[in-house]
Amino acid sequence: MQRIALVLAGGLLVSGAAWADPPSANPSSPALTGMNQRIARHQAEVGHLQQDVGQQEAASRQAAARLQQQDRTIAELRQQLKATQQTKASATGH
Repeated sequence: MQRIALVLAGGLLVSGAAWADPPSANPSSPALTGMNQRIARHQAEVGHLQQDVGQQEAASRQAAARLQQQDRTIAELRQQLKATQQTKASATGH
């Protein structure tokens, strides 16, 4: 989530910079066209970064779920081992 906040903040800074100092009032000026193109590229990059972050977060959630399942399996196996050891100790009189 922290990465998403950083990506969004970066996108807002880029967009905010464009509005803070417009190159000219003429909507067809080359400077304005160039700035609009840069904004579009930056917005596309932010979109890609957001998608990458989303994929990384999904992979992280899946890995965490696998680890939790492995922890449960280990706990079950330890209980089985303990029960087997107790049964064996009872059978041999220890």
